[in-house]
Amino acid sequence: MSGTDGVGVVGCGLMGSGIAEVCARKGLDVLVAVSSARSEENGRRRVERSLERAVSKGGIGPADRDAALGRIAFTRDLGGLAGRQLIIEAITEDESAKLDLFSRLDKDVEDPDAVFTTNTSSLPVMKLARVMSRPERVVGTHFFNPVPVMPLVEVTRSLLTSPESVERVETFLTKTLGKEVVRSPDRAGFVVNALLVPYLLSAMRMAESGFASPEDIDRGMTQGCAHPMGPLRLADLIGLDTLEAVAGGLYAEFKEPLYAAPPLLSRMVEGGLLGKKSGRGFYRYD
Repeated sequence: MSGTDGVGVVGCGLMGSGIAEVCARKGLDVLVAVSSARSEENGRRRVERSLERAVSKGGIGPADRDAALGRIAFTRDLGGLAGRQLIIEAITEDESAKLDLFSRLDKDVEDPDAVFTTNTSSLPVMKLARVMSRPERVVGTHFFNPVPVMPLVEVTRSLLTSPESVERVETFLTKTLGKEVVRSPDRAGFVVNALLVPYLLSAMRMAESGFASPEDIDRGMTQGCAHPMGPLRLADLIGLDTLEAVAGGLYAEFKEPLYAAPPLLSRMVEGGLLGKKSGRGFYRYD
């Protein structure tokens, strides 16, 4: 980001930890705001494990790993983000939680030049921008999981976002982080999830009806269509709770049946079967 070497990240789950890691590996000072000591501990462990994998695969050396870890600090005070020119929100995909967070950021980070981005994968950016006194400074930046590996970021501007804010964010993503950017209009699901989610939900309905097993559905798409991963294993990787939330946002916006979460998905989420991160979804994981 022009004029600063520091970035603020809010949240340190799968996405927040990945964003913090990528920024730190590019030499940026990263301050991560978390809600509790447990969130900090889990977030720090996620970053450490990811960096260890990068070392084991030869992507970085031990010195680079240690340097990246040294650039990441944590805080439980949103006010600690004051002075950061770019603040990236990456908390859970929950509309009320995001609205509350942006409302607090508006009060705690008063720098008129700060740009705020949201990693939402389904919520219109306007919904979040409207609670801020500087809606022109709010941009959508949808990263993809795992952030250190996936090159794409969807950039979304609301009707109120200034061209300057979009330009600053896109320059940061492409020039500093080395990401690829696609622009999307401000509508639920943006480009990728508007196409991807109906496909994943269709695979779930096929399994739910007994038409085919999860293994055969996934094998059909990997071996028959050359997809790198089958839809149900991909759903497990994304997180079934996240997928249910995205589907809910899409259905609320468009009222199209293809966006509605099937009962099987809802029951799995209610039962804590969230996919790879919980150890069990459509498949079991160690």
